[in-house]
Amino acid sequence: MLHCGGKPQAADTVLVSAASGAVGSVVGQLAKIHGCRVVGIAGGAAKCDYVVRELGFDACVDHKRGALHDDLRAACPKGVDVNFENVGGAVLDTVLALMNRFSRIIVCGLVAEYNSTEPYGYRRLRSVLVNRIHMQGMIVFDWKDRYGEALAGLTKHFASGKLVYRESVVDGIDNAPKGLIALLRGENFGKQIVKLA
Repeated sequence: MLHCGGKPQAADTVLVSAASGAVGSVVGQLAKIHGCRVVGIAGGAAKCDYVVRELGFDACVDHKRGALHDDLRAACPKGVDVNFENVGGAVLDTVLALMNRFSRIIVCGLVAEYNSTEPYGYRRLRSVLVNRIHMQGMIVFDWKDRYGEALAGLTKHFASGKLVYRESVVDGIDNAPKGLIALLRGENFGKQIVKLA
């Protein structure tokens, strides 16, 4: 995912939103394995602590703290080379101000916008033009011919201890809606799972 569109180079600064979630946590760890400096964005001190201590990111910014731009600038003093975007809205708009020239943005999710009745009004889209940013949407099904390759690579990293994961589990199909609501509120860590048996 990250390597196909983001083309990270060793020593690039890679920024990952929803860094404690199922996708963001794996993307950030893969970027670290690739030799990048990795900064996450997550909601709350507990998630940021998990992202740094357990997942091995170099830093994590709490978007709920109310100082996202300043905190990101401090965490990414050389700007952002690759942004793996899972959130959109105000988070992406803020990140656009920190993107380097010829940087890359992979848009994998827009969770902040899924329940919006009005489209988010991006104010910093000019950065895409001025900084010649390559911005690409990424849907996992576009890469189905490489699922086997991805599974082999992820399995290897997991077996070597370089890749860790966490799951949030709700018991029973009757609790599935609660699990989905928790996911959309950002209350989960890692993959949200419904246990059926």
